Amino acid sequence: MTQESHGPSYARLAESALGDRAAALREMMRGCRLCPRHCDVDRLADELGACRTATDPIVSSYGPHFGEERPLVGRMGSGTIFLTNCNLRCVFCQNCEISQLGEGRPVSVERLAEMMLELQRRGCHNINWVTPTHQVPMLVEATRIAATDGLRVPIVYNCGGYESLECLRLLDGIIDIYMPDAKYGDNTGGEQLSGVPDYWDRCKEALAEMHRQVGDLELDEQGVATRGLLVRHLVLPGDMARTSAVVRYLASLSTDTYINVMAQYRPEHRARKVSAIARPPTRREFQAAVRAAVEAGLHRLDERRLVV
Repeated sequence: MTQESHGPSYARLAESALGDRAAALREMMRGCRLCPRHCDVDRLADELGACRTATDPIVSSYGPHFGEERPLVGRMGSGTIFLTNCNLRCVFCQNCEISQLGEGRPVSVERLAEMMLELQRRGCHNINWVTPTHQVPMLVEATRIAATDGLRVPIVYNCGGYESLECLRLLDGIIDIYMPDAKYGDNTGGEQLSGVPDYWDRCKEALAEMHRQVGDLELDEQGVATRGLLVRHLVLPGDMARTSAVVRYLASLSTDTYINVMAQYRPEHRARKVSAIARPPTRREFQAAVRAAVEAGLHRLDERRLVV
């Protein structure tokens, strides 16, 4: 079924239903449990947890983006909104100015809705929320506003993979395309490199729930994604990402899972201080990761990034 035949998910929800979801998500900010950290701070009273974000949306930049995966970019680009701050603390983050140093400015939810509509007017194939986990109540409220004014392109939930099932279930019927990272195939990597003790446990739960909601990635006649799951996996040196465990789990969900096995790791931010990841992966390491994906039964690999 293509996007043209069923429309974006949120367009099939009543405005009141979107409002109720936004309100329920906002209530999760009181004693915050929007992500598995469960910081238990009252963000509605401007208390700050690990993500250092209170009630206002914070945006670093927005616009058509042509560096994403081919099914998102199409001809007119992916309509990305780069959201400031993050619920992870990856020592190798390549966008650390935004995710950890707070580069961005507060905006109203009304302005956030205007950004979405502007990206649609500019011809973008989708609205791509980049690092949305900690700002999802504001994003859903902005979607409610934008949908009443004619927003009709798919929404992409572009996240780090450390997600709350409670939050994801409230997004069922709102998100069209989930694009999570699957950073590590064990909990050790998450603890050492991203500052959370249970990354892989929570990521597996999230991947299963996302797949339950939207299924495998669907494309229209032009090869542009309309709905489904697209997973990113960044190959780390020394197999710190435990690629084999990641791809085996994805194949257990569906061998039709679309995966981008990414070769572009370089030691950024504080990574040079961590000896295990202070270098890029070798060609052999990357090829071994791709081979593991194929041997696990995955066959929909993003072809643009299979070269080093």
